[in-house]
Amino acid sequence: MNAEATSVKTTEAVSCPICNDLYPPNEIEEHANKCIFLNCTEEKQKRKRSSSSLLSFDEDNISNRQKILASQKNIRDTEKSAIGTSRISLTAGPSPSKKPKQLPDFSFKTPLAIQVRPKSLDDFFGQYHIIGEGTVLRNLLEQGNIPNMMLWGPPGCGKTSLAHVVHETCKTNATKWKFVSLCAATSGIKEVQSVVALAKNDLKFGKRTVLFMDEIHRFNKKQQDIFLLSVEKGDIVLIGATTENPSFAINSALLSRCRVVILEKLNSDQLYGILQKAILYCDCCIIDGANSCIKNDRLTIQENALKWIAEVSDGDARSALNNLELIMNYYHKIPDHVVTISDIEDKLKRAHLLYDKTGEEHYNIISAMHKSIRGSDPNAALYWTTRMIVSGEDPKFIARRMVRAASEDIGNADPQALPLAIATMQGCQLIGMPEADVLLAQCAIYLARAPKSREADTALARAKSLIKDHKGAQPVVPLHIRNAPTKLMKELGYGRLQDGAEFTFMPPEYKDVDFF
Repeated sequence: MNAEATSVKTTEAVSCPICNDLYPPNEIEEHANKCIFLNCTEEKQKRKRSSSSLLSFDEDNISNRQKILASQKNIRDTEKSAIGTSRISLTAGPSPSKKPKQLPDFSFKTPLAIQVRPKSLDDFFGQYHIIGEGTVLRNLLEQGNIPNMMLWGPPGCGKTSLAHVVHETCKTNATKWKFVSLCAATSGIKEVQSVVALAKNDLKFGKRTVLFMDEIHRFNKKQQDIFLLSVEKGDIVLIGATTENPSFAINSALLSRCRVVILEKLNSDQLYGILQKAILYCDCCIIDGANSCIKNDRLTIQENALKWIAEVSDGDARSALNNLELIMNYYHKIPDHVVTISDIEDKLKRAHLLYDKTGEEHYNIISAMHKSIRGSDPNAALYWTTRMIVSGEDPKFIARRMVRAASEDIGNADPQALPLAIATMQGCQLIGMPEADVLLAQCAIYLARAPKSREADTALARAKSLIKDHKGAQPVVPLHIRNAPTKLMKELGYGRLQDGAEFTFMPPEYKDVDFF
């Protein structure tokens, strides 16, 4: 036993598995490496001098390897034990500290909305009218049958998420299905043709291709013809997603080959459920307003703050998750802090209202305003008018519709309504926004409260129908109501009732017609 080992005999030390000498834990590994090297050298020298067979050499080599591996494992275990108990300390300095718990990654290189997308129908929030228990679409998807579909709904309602669920369905049965995703905003006809060509080839081996075409309305109706023959023959299963009304945006021939699936705007409760799922996914905490303690040093957000995010997101799940991502990215850097409503009100602004000046929502809201005026509901008329004002609608467009309502729905029941509506339109042209907003509000309230008469509009419609349905040439104007500015016209009988003729302002064929 050497002198170095003797000096630490009285201290708890570690035995070298090769020479059985004692060493401190922080030196045992270095010694063992030297010991292994020396022993290996001696073994090699012996093998050179030995006349033993190849078999005995292999056995010695394997035995030596096992010794080395066992010694290294023993060294690692011994060091861990020594560090944990801190029973031997031959060098100055503090003992190693415990490694802090690693927090979740809040950089969100992959957006949170993509990370928490549902992978099954059970994880899906909302749209229970189409994927709830017992619905046709749910039964088809659970059976592995994927129909041609057009998913129609507002942004953030779950169209892409539903397609992702279909993708997961295809992955579970990869021998039967293949899923391909394209976006009409970034892809063209060539990409679709390439997918169709591969799909035809895969079909020979019994594998069908599901093509998900996001924003399909961005293809014009001529470009949409590329899908017709492939869908008709069953070469592909087409799933299109659009925010536009398929009746106007999608080729009617293609529409007849697909099932239109209408997705509704999500309500606040459904958005709150999605946000809860995202919070748990990121290993964060939700607490009620009365409880302000932080749990386990994790990012903590109050329940009412989470509900506030759901309420301001206007039914858009993607917007809600993006807002939550922004809050989490900012506040995870602040330790010992509970995120409250006051914290996020300045960080987030209320989501934009869903409105498209050229899309369906444009016509939906103006129609709602007109019908509210017709129904004599000043609250609703003012609400829809304000929705358009806040959304940035052209005030002249709103005023023009009010002029129409003043004549169509009020008419002679209140002759002042039409002049007021025309004055409103002229005022909008003169002063513009934002000053013209109160003009529109005043006119909407007046028209809604005014007495109603659709006599003019109804009589006009009947007169149009009479003229349209007349057989043959239209009746001539009776001579006695024609103008007679010249002598010749007077001689021809213009402006004079013929003897024996009945005076009427209507053509003789329609003398008994009453439009009122």
